[in-house]
Amino acid sequence: MFLTKDEERVLDGDFGEAAATAMRLLVSIGEVFEAEKLIPVSSCHVSGVSYKNLGEAGLKLIEDLVEKEAVARVRSTLNPCGMDLRRWREMGVSENFAQRQSALIDLFRKMGIVDTLTCTPYLIGYAPKRGEHIAWGESSAVVFSNSVFGAKTNREAGITALASAIVGKTPLYGAHLEENRTPTHLVRVEGLERKPLHFSCLGYLVGKLAPDARPLFDGIRSGDTSCLKALSAGLATSGGIYIFHSRKWYLGDTKGLERIEITPRELKEVLEEFSSVEEPDAVLMGCPHLSLEELQQVANVLKGRKVAKKLWLFTSRAVLEEAERKGVAQLIAKSGAKIFCDTCMVVSPVEEMGIRSVLTNSCKAAHYLRSLAKVEVSLADAFRCVEVSLGEW
Repeated sequence: MFLTKDEERVLDGDFGEAAATAMRLLVSIGEVFEAEKLIPVSSCHVSGVSYKNLGEAGLKLIEDLVEKEAVARVRSTLNPCGMDLRRWREMGVSENFAQRQSALIDLFRKMGIVDTLTCTPYLIGYAPKRGEHIAWGESSAVVFSNSVFGAKTNREAGITALASAIVGKTPLYGAHLEENRTPTHLVRVEGLERKPLHFSCLGYLVGKLAPDARPLFDGIRSGDTSCLKALSAGLATSGGIYIFHSRKWYLGDTKGLERIEITPRELKEVLEEFSSVEEPDAVLMGCPHLSLEELQQVANVLKGRKVAKKLWLFTSRAVLEEAERKGVAQLIAKSGAKIFCDTCMVVSPVEEMGIRSVLTNSCKAAHYLRSLAKVEVSLADAFRCVEVSLGEW
């Protein structure tokens, strides 16, 4: 792989040990994927932020980088961590976990990484532009950025996104090349309802059927941001998909594409796959993080009512602050529901909080709660989730 003289100097340690370590990792990845060279990135989004996932080994790694004076060279943001930094006690997080998690976030801040702590940075002012090369590590945001914004990023691991943040570059391979962004499958969809849950199920099903596909969807009449982020999360959860296309905006040739037919019955089977809970311990929503519009929709249902069951809503702190300015957060709080920031149900230690069964409106949340936290799960659309929390099950 070709390196410029300045890149060779970074590799040789002229810009510090941390930059050299990061460069060695990027060069190794580039060589594995036969990248021609490194390219500059305009932003990085670092995943693997939760102490639940990183543990002591991860904490030590980040500590070492900070001791070696690692600094982000480009605008960089953080994925959710394992708890709400201000209200972790309300979540039932242990003191030890909270201390270790807080230490991790402080280390990332010392590197100059913005503590956005959200899986949807594009909702809070960090949306990439068409054609921009970025290095993002949150799989659902990768799919959304490649597909909706037309930015270019691979599905980075947390450590590779961090390396790119330190160096400001990424290897030129995969989704950064136009030949790896064109559709491979034409997916015909029948009877898709305009609900985030149904888009979530569609993505999850396609990811299972063709995990390495670059799907072109035909039959999606419309979809707002909430639907598209749910679709992105579903595709990324069950497969290695990093981009999708829609017939609404793709004008290329579809000859030779492998065909997939999706019917309402098949989407219903996804719902049935996640249907092990009759009466959940908790109703958890916000994977990916809820937008202001979604919080408003929940508030509209809760207005003047009290929840009978634990209802936790996850969003970014930036969205929460806007919801507070508009009175939406206060309306939700009056019902007894809680809005948590900085985290979500997937990366928080829910198994330590006494939660054994969950109702959610996200295939991604259902998949990871069941597989990683061994929590029983069921799926329902957002309206039904709120109704269940109100005791109407």
